[in-house]
Amino acid sequence: MTVGLASSVVNGWLDGTFATATCYVKLHTADPGASGATAAAAGSTTRVQATMASASGGSKAMSSMASTWTNGGTSETISHISLWTAAAAGTFNGSAALSASQAWVSTNTFTLTALSIAVTPIAA
Repeated sequence: MTVGLASSVVNGWLDGTFATATCYVKLHTADPGASGATAAAAGSTTRVQATMASASGGSKAMSSMASTWTNGGTSETISHISLWTAAAAGTFNGSAALSASQAWVSTNTFTLTALSIAVTPIAA
C-alpha cells in the first residue's frame, strides 16, 4: 500500500482550482514568480483559454486550446507559463516551466500542445 492523499480529495481540489472551462494560460520568458506577474512575454500578453479534462487519479490534463499566440513584433525565448482563472485580471493559480524553451520571433506562432497537473503521492 502506498501512503498519500486520497485521489477523490486531490481530484476535487484540481477540478475546483483548475476549472474545466476557465483555465487561462499566459507566456513568460522566465519564472513568473509568486504572483505570476514577472517576465511576461512581450510578443503577446494575451491569456489563451485552455479546456481541461476532469481530474482522475490525482492528475488533470488539457483537452484543447482555444487558439495559439502570435508574436506581435519582438524576439524572445519563451520558457514558462502561468495559469489564471480569467482572460484578464482573475486569480493566479500557478506556473510551470516548459519542457524545452522556445525561441520566438516576430510573426511566429506558439502552440501549447500538452499541459498536465498532478499531485503525488496518491494513496493506493
